[in-house]
Amino acid sequence: MRLVFAGTPEVALPTLDAIAASGHELAAVVTRPDAPSGRGRHLVRSPVGQWADGRGIEVLTPQRPREPEFQDRLRAIAPDVVPVVAYGALVPPTALAIPRLGWINLHFSLLPAWRGAAPVQHAVLHGDEVTGACVFQLEEGLDTGPVYGTLTEEIRATDTAGDLLERLAKSGAELLVEVLDGLADGRAVAVAQPAEGVSMAPKITVEDARVRWGDPGFAVDRRIRACTPAPGAWTTLRGERVKLGPVRPTRAEAMPAGEVRVGKDAVLVGTATTPVALGEVRPAGKKAMAAAAWLRGLRLAEGERFE
Repeated sequence: MRLVFAGTPEVALPTLDAIAASGHELAAVVTRPDAPSGRGRHLVRSPVGQWADGRGIEVLTPQRPREPEFQDRLRAIAPDVVPVVAYGALVPPTALAIPRLGWINLHFSLLPAWRGAAPVQHAVLHGDEVTGACVFQLEEGLDTGPVYGTLTEEIRATDTAGDLLERLAKSGAELLVEVLDGLADGRAVAVAQPAEGVSMAPKITVEDARVRWGDPGFAVDRRIRACTPAPGAWTTLRGERVKLGPVRPTRAEAMPAGEVRVGKDAVLVGTATTPVALGEVRPAGKKAMAAAAWLRGLRLAEGERFE
């Protein structure tokens, strides 16, 4: 089949690689416009755009998919279907109707669970034991379309959102190509999502990533893992922001919530239940370091707490 791929971040690249290795023709990619990045705020091409540039594939970068110029170009390319992975913009019905088989989206949850922008982060944050990925027909509603295929993935006790997303991106790429093959030969059948079990996964904000030390230890652990690598879990000490890597739940004696203390073999922080052991710490303006090294240079007062 003739394809135009829509996607933006690095998580979409395994699917592009899988499509390139398939028997389908990739005519163009659609991605978000170049965006300022780094200290110099220079315009930088998205990972999907860079991938296509390196292979001489046409790159379309509309500000919004509703633009007539973009839709005219999509009609001229005449794709059979537009596969999507993390494109990052709402697609209007007029654009959805252009490909013969519409747009199909690889989503990193088992729909209807965790519809929205951050399904993997919410699955980790809420303590799900199993998640997965699915390929569904894109329609005007938010992640509401019928599903062509699914896969499941166990969430491990130490998984960060980044770890889990990396695995799902690879297995999901294979699933999406299987669906494309099924659409090409008429085998693929989309099944409506059940009405029950709907949950929403809005974007995780910087404020969501602030650690709540008054939560139980398991919830502190989940929040930090859900926000790793982005937007990055954080707390404050002496009015300064401190970023935290994943922590380790312990069975140590309870401590006041937020209190920082040197344990026998770890730097401990109190929660509503048992303390957690800090891993990497990144103070404002400094590089990440082991918690013990951070504490050595801090001269921590007894009873001092994260705020």
